[in-house]
Amino acid sequence: MNDFSNLGLEPRLLKALASEGYTTPTPIQTQAIPHVLAGKDLLGIAQTGTGKTASFALPILQRLDANKRQAAPKTARALILSPTRELAAQIADSFRAYGRYMNETVTTIFGGVGEGPQKQTMARGIDVLIATPGRLLDLVSQRAVDLSKTEIFVLDEADRMLDMGFIRDIRRLITYLPKERQNLFFSATMPEEIGSLAGDMLKNPVSVSVTPQATTVERIAQRVIHVENASKRALLIELLRNDNDMQRALVFTRTKHGADKVVRALSAAGIVSSAIHGNKSQSQRVATMNAFKAGRARVLIATDIAARGIDVDGITHVINYDLPHVAESYVHRIGRTARAGADGIAIAFCDREEKSLLRDIEKLTRQTIPASEWRARPGEVQAVDTAAREHVSEERPRQGRPYGERKPHGERKPHGDRKPHGSRKPHGERQPHGEQRAQAPGKPRHPQHADRRDGAHNAKPHGERPKHAEAGRPQHADRREGAHNAKPHGERPKHAEAGRPQHADRRDGAHNAKPHGERPKHAEAGARPHKGPKPHRKGQSHKAAQAHTAAVVRDGGGNALPRFLQHRTR
Repeated sequence: MNDFSNLGLEPRLLKALASEGYTTPTPIQTQAIPHVLAGKDLLGIAQTGTGKTASFALPILQRLDANKRQAAPKTARALILSPTRELAAQIADSFRAYGRYMNETVTTIFGGVGEGPQKQTMARGIDVLIATPGRLLDLVSQRAVDLSKTEIFVLDEADRMLDMGFIRDIRRLITYLPKERQNLFFSATMPEEIGSLAGDMLKNPVSVSVTPQATTVERIAQRVIHVENASKRALLIELLRNDNDMQRALVFTRTKHGADKVVRALSAAGIVSSAIHGNKSQSQRVATMNAFKAGRARVLIATDIAARGIDVDGITHVINYDLPHVAESYVHRIGRTARAGADGIAIAFCDREEKSLLRDIEKLTRQTIPASEWRARPGEVQAVDTAAREHVSEERPRQGRPYGERKPHGERKPHGDRKPHGSRKPHGERQPHGEQRAQAPGKPRHPQHADRRDGAHNAKPHGERPKHAEAGRPQHADRREGAHNAKPHGERPKHAEAGRPQHADRRDGAHNAKPHGERPKHAEAGARPHKGPKPHRKGQSHKAAQAHTAAVVRDGGGNALPRFLQHRTR
């Protein structure tokens, strides 16, 4: 079949295709569209750029239009799961373009934007919903989306879903779908776990496969440049400066951090570029893609995951700044160039540690890629790195501080400029300590904080007592050697003689432990504290007290041991 009219598509779809400039279906469209129109489950093995979006979008629109009904609130008649926001937005654009002469409603749900508008749109019901798994699962859990009436379910880029860790979310979402539905499953590769998911999801599927995964487009000229890892940025700058044919280049890095470093180096060299990866907000990603499509940015640096949604015509060069760990990803990367019958160039940078990855790629593609070697001139790498660092320091004030970074001292308001908190007086209006209000005459002044010794709080030298202690008030006992409220043994405040029960002595490491025999000054009418045998307790005979004192186990220095250690020495 060399015409869309031979695939059974209705006139309104054919008119929309003509408006888009499409006249001849691709192999995946030729094989898949008739089976999807017939309502069969489908397993499609196809790479990016083969036209697979139209292979399910066109028949889905026709089936929904043929069975005209209003979607119930919060439901979607057709659900398409996509791994990335960019790809979801691109699929939605395709549905709108193909269905421009129909009345089917189309919307997207993905992260990076507010949930409110998405919930409002779904509240009315929708015909075609394109979503990423994470955000959709959130809204389903909140009961803002109901999948129980979904008629057609499409899983696109299933192998990339696996790479991004979405398989568990997908299996959870499938449990919310009705058992009776049509399933369409697309993947560029078929790892074991993806095969297991397809087996659980599909019922008697029709399998279609186009462009075997081990082949590359013949119109792409490939070459490898062996280079040290530290010299890759200098090499990229030289290629972009000296090759005027490199009009629109797509550069792949392995990590998001690596993509940002390349952008900084290119910007410092005066080359307009931008990066797209998962750390960018949705508005930043849209602005980046628009700048690249419009030619305002000559170079786009991307990671594999973010690049899955890139479908830009006119890419002249694909540069593998880092070789991918999975050989199939190399085929997906270079497939972004040489589209629509154009020629393209794919360049791969390969350092010492990536030679094994290069061998895997050549084994998969069954070809030896022409190679050359490049060495940086003395000082060239250092110059590139220095320029990138200086460029960052110049840009940082305009970009603002990174999240969490403190303001420099010069930007803070001085203390005197701050407003007082509530009704409190500002610091400058408080009276200094020397000008505190005098105490009323005749009222004894309470003692201030006493000397602190050995780290103990409010510790006082033995025998030292404030003046009012003689009036009979109990005082805070001495605290020594870190013990809390420690008092010498036998120490009692003056009012103890009045018969009030006191707290019993605590020994053997217990709280408020007191040394043996210590007496405060006021305990014996002015006598200095002395050491002596422990006095007997209340109600204890003098002989019992003497026997107890003799039974205390002491260490080699004559010091009493804690009770829990005494049994070990007896």
